[in-house]
Amino acid sequence: MATDNKNKTVVRLVGVVVLMGGLAWASVPFYDWFCRVTGFGGVTSVADSGSDQVLDQTITVRFDASKDRDMPWEFKPLDREIELKIGATGLAFYEAYNPTDRPVAGQASYNVAPYEAGGFFTKIDCFCFTEQVLQPGERVEMPVTFYVDPEIVTDRDAKYVHTITLGYTFYEIDLPEAQAALAQDSETNKNLN
Repeated sequence: MATDNKNKTVVRLVGVVVLMGGLAWASVPFYDWFCRVTGFGGVTSVADSGSDQVLDQTITVRFDASKDRDMPWEFKPLDREIELKIGATGLAFYEAYNPTDRPVAGQASYNVAPYEAGGFFTKIDCFCFTEQVLQPGERVEMPVTFYVDPEIVTDRDAKYVHTITLGYTFYEIDLPEAQAALAQDSETNKNLN
């Protein structure tokens, strides 16, 4: 009888560990989905086209850039801020430069502050939607097209927001397979010469 109780306890403990592991694994995608749907944590919305309503009220959008400490690129916004009418489509550019002697791939994560504005800041197109690969010495301008949803003026908390900050952080990622193969071939050719 004591062995049966020990076996049941072990099975229950293993079950709890598996359940907790599954919940931990599922929490990241679930939290990401929750933030995208609600705008919680400064996550923006995404649209295929601009707003069909433009208000006479304006809002200031500031642009911020940072990079992971291991990211070798230089990265900055070309304009620090713009003022636009709520609902009007805005266009901003960030500049990235690869000062190294090798191709470097990067992916940008983004955030909007204050958090109340996240669900109302809508991106139409953004360099952050895809990975970026810069060749040695390459400098590029990367656009982001967006608008601030007119519903911001009626939201209980967000209606008091007059300035929104859009921030990006670039992280180095593995080169895509095609780029990695080209880089490997280039390195092999250098070594043969």
